Amino acid sequence: MNLTEAVEGYLVNLADVRRLSAATVRAYRSDLADLVSALGDRPLADVDVEHLREWQWQAAKSGQSKATAARRASTVRGLFAWAVEEEIVGTDPSRRLVSPKRGRTLPAVATADALEQVLATAAEHATSGDPVALRDHALLEILYGSGARVSEVCGLDLDDVDHERRTLLLRGKGDKDRVVPFGLPAARALEAYLVRARPVLRARALEASPSTAQVRDESLPTHGRGGRGTRRTANAEDGASARAVFLGARGARLGPRAVHALVTRTVAPHIGTEVLGPHALRHSAATHLLDGGADLRAVQEILGHASLGTTQIYTHVSAERLREAYRLAHPRA
Repeated sequence: MNLTEAVEGYLVNLADVRRLSAATVRAYRSDLADLVSALGDRPLADVDVEHLREWQWQAAKSGQSKATAARRASTVRGLFAWAVEEEIVGTDPSRRLVSPKRGRTLPAVATADALEQVLATAAEHATSGDPVALRDHALLEILYGSGARVSEVCGLDLDDVDHERRTLLLRGKGDKDRVVPFGLPAARALEAYLVRARPVLRARALEASPSTAQVRDESLPTHGRGGRGTRRTANAEDGASARAVFLGARGARLGPRAVHALVTRTVAPHIGTEVLGPHALRHSAATHLLDGGADLRAVQEILGHASLGTTQIYTHVSAERLREAYRLAHPRA
C-alpha cells in the first residue's frame, strides 16, 4: 500500500471508527498531506525513521514551533500504529522518532471583574431590542456560564436546553454527550433571546426559502435530540437551522467563525491580547471555578476532558495568579 492510500485509510478510521471531530480529522489530514508531499507517494513499508527525521528537520528549519512539531510526530505515530494493527506494515519506524518537549503555555484568562464588565456591556446593548445584540448577550453568558467549547454551543439544539434545571446537553469530542449547568444570569439572557430575538432571526430564513422552510418547521420532532445524526444530509440545512438555538443574522445556524469574531471583539480588550478566541471564556470559567473552590474532578466533568491531566493546567493558572497577587501585595515579596 502506498503512503497516500494508507493516509486515506487512516483518516477514514479516525472519522468513522474513532469518531473524532471533523476539525480534528482536518488537522490530521493537513499534517499527513505535508508528509506525503515531502516523501512522495512511495510504499508505506519503504518509509523508515531516517525519512521521518528528515521531514522533521526540514520543518524545524522553516521555523516550526515545538508544539506543532510534537503534534506532527504524534500524528505520524498514530498512522503507523494503525498500519501495524491492520497488518499493512510489519514494523513501526515512528517508534524511534523523538518529539521535542512542549513548553508549558498558560492559557489566556480574563479576571472575573473584566468579564463582569464585558457581560454588563453586552446586557446594555441588548436593551436596544436588536435581535443580534440579544443573541450576543445570551451567547457570551452561555459560553462563560457553562465553560462549553464553541463547537458545542454552535451545535446546541432547542431540545438540548433544560430550562427548568438550567442545564445543557452538549455533544463533545468523540461524540460524547455530557450535561452541564448554567447560571441564572445566563438563563435570563437566553430566555430573552429565545422569546424576543430568535423568532425574528428565524423569520429571515423562512423569508429566504418559505416553501421548504415551512414544511420542515412543521415536521420537526418535539422531544429528544431530533435526529442529530441527519443534520448534514441533502436538503437538511434549513431543518438544522430550525432546531438550532443560536442563529446568525440571516437565520442560519451560527458558526464558530462568527462566535470567534464576537469574542475577540468584546473580550480581547479586557485581556490585553489580540490573539483570542472563544476558548478564552472556557479557560476563564475553569480558572474561576477552581479559584472559587470547585473540585478538580467536577471541573473535569464540566469541561468534558477525557484526562484529568488536561484539567490540571488550570491549577497552574490559579497558582500563577496567586503568586502575582502575593508579589504585588506582600511587603516582603
